[in-house]
Amino acid sequence: MQPWQRGFTLVEVLVALAIVAIALMAGLQATTALTRNALRQADIMLAQLCAENELVKARLSSQMPSVGDSSLVCEQAGRQLQVLLIVRPTPNPAFRRVDAQVFDGDRSILRISTIIGRY
Repeated sequence: MQPWQRGFTLVEVLVALAIVAIALMAGLQATTALTRNALRQADIMLAQLCAENELVKARLSSQMPSVGDSSLVCEQAGRQLQVLLIVRPTPNPAFRRVDAQVFDGDRSILRISTIIGRY
């Protein structure tokens, strides 16, 4: 074998670089998806705390919640989340359906519902 015939050809190097680039892009996409999922999980956890706090307040109140909508601000982990409390009547007048929907700006994060009975 001649000394000038040793090593890789330009085509072989380009194919190897293309394979490495594809593998790196796949890894980057996986990392981005994991990061986005972790942020979404944190948003849902904070929203659940806000929603459940409002539902527990409604359950522990000595009065039956009045039918209608109300908007509240909930601060969790330094973030201001908007909680929309929706109270609707049920076919049985001794119960009310209460929905707590949490927003971050215009984006809805979570909605939790419960039924509250007359004590």
